[in-house]
Amino acid sequence: MSTPFSLSSVEPSLAADLQAALERIEGQLLESTTSTDPFISEIAGHLAQAGGKRFRPLLVAMAAQLGTPTAQSEAAAVVVEITHLATLYHDDVMDEAPRRRGTESANARWDNTLAILTGDFLFARASQILADLGPEAVRIQAETFERLVSGQIHETVGPVAGSDPVAHHLQVLSDKTGSLIATSALFGGMFAGLPAPALDALSRFGEAIGVAFQIADDILDIASPAEVSGKTPGTDLREGILTLPMLIAQASATEADAELMSLLGRELPDDTEHARALELMRAHPAMEGAQSEAERFATIAIEQLQVIVDLRKADETGFASADRVAAVIEALKGICESTISRAV
Repeated sequence: MSTPFSLSSVEPSLAADLQAALERIEGQLLESTTSTDPFISEIAGHLAQAGGKRFRPLLVAMAAQLGTPTAQSEAAAVVVEITHLATLYHDDVMDEAPRRRGTESANARWDNTLAILTGDFLFARASQILADLGPEAVRIQAETFERLVSGQIHETVGPVAGSDPVAHHLQVLSDKTGSLIATSALFGGMFAGLPAPALDALSRFGEAIGVAFQIADDILDIASPAEVSGKTPGTDLREGILTLPMLIAQASATEADAELMSLLGRELPDDTEHARALELMRAHPAMEGAQSEAERFATIAIEQLQVIVDLRKADETGFASADRVAAVIEALKGICESTISRAV
């Protein structure tokens, strides 16, 4: 499976423990997307079997290594990844996306109704697992789900008149992306027995790095040539979707930006217009502004890691050994650094 960064950069014994945990989680994930009905198994396992970064399970596994990893922490990793997969089925219907993870999307291969119902099926499976993890886990998941849906609603409706579109967009990212990644880090620490202050820091870390990761993706969508990223550049530009770099460009627009402004926020089926929009965005200072925002959120995440270090120094109760905690903190910092380096 692919991960957001290479485990080869992680301290060897930690890397071995993480790899073993991820393999167990992967097996449980695939098992949890099956049904006694062969057709439901086929469509529910469609995206899980297509792979993906498995960023959320990795974060659960890493956070758990700060304390004492348990079978519950691995079950929680399955919950967050199934939840993520369920949102992808729904997102692809809303976006009318033909492909996902290098394969045909469920809505394209079957139809919108079946894709929506499959997402619902996966949410139900996540709930079944959660029921065995206790009422606190159920409460946290419910709050996370509310934020996921609220973020999608706010993105769909757009900012209210007179509000700041950039601030609105960042809140959408926090809700749609950051919330589930925050819960991933929280679940990992919670089921590993970490104290409450460390859980708060892990949650803040997860939300911040989640937002930074999404901003980096939005920068890459514009800045990275196809031969480097392996993806078609400017997908959001072509579809008229306003991401952070474009919103910053709009907010700082001058008369010299008139051509770019005429191209943003509308579909660009014409290849010449699309290429011109990419050219203008790549040269615009808004790209540096978006990069600064990604770095700001990554810095917030790193600051929360230092909180965890300080907490363990003050009271080691509930934490793993000093060497293991140090190795995990370095690995989590590596995620922050790799997130920012992706966007440069």
